Amino acid sequence: MQAGSFAQRLWYRLCKYLVRIALSVMFRLRYSGTGNVPRSGGVLVVSNHQSHLDPPLVGAGFPRQMTFLARVTLFRFSPFGWLIASVGAIPINREGSALSGIRATLQALQRGNAVLVFPEGTRSRDGNLGTFKPGLTLVARRAKVPIQPVAVEGAYHAWPRSASLPRSGDIRVHYGPPLLPDQIAACSDEELSALVEQRVRECFERLRTRPDSL
Repeated sequence: MQAGSFAQRLWYRLCKYLVRIALSVMFRLRYSGTGNVPRSGGVLVVSNHQSHLDPPLVGAGFPRQMTFLARVTLFRFSPFGWLIASVGAIPINREGSALSGIRATLQALQRGNAVLVFPEGTRSRDGNLGTFKPGLTLVARRAKVPIQPVAVEGAYHAWPRSASLPRSGDIRVHYGPPLLPDQIAACSDEELSALVEQRVRECFERLRTRPDSL
């Protein structure tokens, strides 16, 4: 299915609708901050990573079509590989050079897509926010697109690394105010990486300290 075609967009919307229903049945799910999301143009969506649930959780509440990076081994398991490819997943080789993922992300952003990345690089071992790896956020500067901070809370308890299957629970997702291209351009590489991590952390702390206000 050709990426960006009418058929692909229709298929994506159907999948998103079904995923949102499934997640709502399985979990007590709440979204907030969707009004902060840019409605058009390339945007780098940066989230913490608590569990395997995170890509569908973030994507199901996102008010526009999104693509995400997935390790290349996931594409080898058919029909799952076909499914994630059909909704626009970008294969990356985590065992090889990170340049392939960075290049693919940059190309997608330049095409005007919203791309989801997890700068921690792997799922959290305790549910807390880990240290962000440098690199991927810098492509937003080159592509001159906003960076959208997102936080997920509750997905770790619903499906920790030690569990083979998820269990029901409360899950909340918050989309914070984006960093705009002029703000990004004013930062050094080190400042930008720190600022993006700070913005995601602020979203995360908001979910943990003020869940009833969302």
